[in-house]
Amino acid sequence: MSEITRAEVCAVACAEIFRGDGEITASPMGLLPSIGAKLARLTFEPDLILSDGEAFLLDADGVLEGWQPFRKVLDIVVPHGKRHVVMGANQIDRYGNQNISAIGDHGRPARMLLGVRGAPGNTVNHRTSYWAPKHSSRVFVETVDVVSGVGYDNAAKAGPAATKYHDIHRVVTNLAVLDFAGPDKSMRLVSVHPGVSVEEVTHNTGFALDTSDVTETRLPTADELRLLREVVDPRNTRDREVPPAGAGQ
Repeated sequence: MSEITRAEVCAVACAEIFRGDGEITASPMGLLPSIGAKLARLTFEPDLILSDGEAFLLDADGVLEGWQPFRKVLDIVVPHGKRHVVMGANQIDRYGNQNISAIGDHGRPARMLLGVRGAPGNTVNHRTSYWAPKHSSRVFVETVDVVSGVGYDNAAKAGPAATKYHDIHRVVTNLAVLDFAGPDKSMRLVSVHPGVSVEEVTHNTGFALDTSDVTETRLPTADELRLLREVVDPRNTRDREVPPAGAGQ
């Protein structure tokens, strides 16, 4: 079997985001999170509910399993913590506040992005994780310019209505896996991907990370590699998002 790529390590790390979730709606946004959710469904989380993002429930092969229109997501899934969404982040800070809205001063931003979209509701209503394909100090910032997704510090300030289901679970990047088990629920470095050093991650992070107990991100098993290469992503689209070492990383 050919050499394991960084993208395949990231795909497994994204699958691990869903470990232990059980029968819950997975809403992965982006290529690697979607690959990871399908891989988790085919291996250790067979009860995951996958959606096409619009109206249908699908299995990991894309076969129609059920109907779940958007209004049902809003009525049943979102307000009751029965969902795990994986979003992107143009900026994210040490407490998990995420920005997908604008860069720069809010009154006169230097760059307009998506707007807050569903990020506030996602983060206060159910488990949320993040995928950042390019780990850099431009993404991992001391303070986000606009709070789109709500982090632990701002959820605590808002009170019980914002904390009942609030759960920022993991951040997966092209370099590492992080969580919020640091002091005062700050970001902690959980693992670095093979070939990545702790120093490389901290150098590319714009705030101090808890690095007290860092391991190495696990490699895919032989069965996971087979599923990734033959079933989930046979066209190898994953390498477009996380290129192999020496190919533009």
